[in-house]
Amino acid sequence: MPAAKLNLTIEQGTTFTKRLTWRDKNKRPVSLTGYTARMQVRPTVTSAEVILELSTANNRITLATGGIIQIQLTPEETSAMKAGVYDLELTDTSGRVTRLIEGKVSVSPEVTR
Repeated sequence: MPAAKLNLTIEQGTTFTKRLTWRDKNKRPVSLTGYTARMQVRPTVTSAEVILELSTANNRITLATGGIIQIQLTPEETSAMKAGVYDLELTDTSGRVTRLIEGKVSVSPEVTR
């Protein structure tokens, strides 16, 4: 199954939270027990520069029952954000990797500082 397309807009200087639910082809939530998640934002797909790295290991992505995936950024992280591209991958206990979503990241500049 190809990755879903989801473009994100991040407002600089704010707390950013995005909550997603992974569902199977029958619309049932996928059990995320034992899964890990990782996500990178880069200026372009081929860029060596990583703007932002999020994962379950660094507590920027949390996985919960009911197929819930939550992405969280602090105001300090969003203040430093630049536009780019991203993808979100989940790895199960056997090491199988699924690219769940991908897309562009746009940034709404902060005026109040």
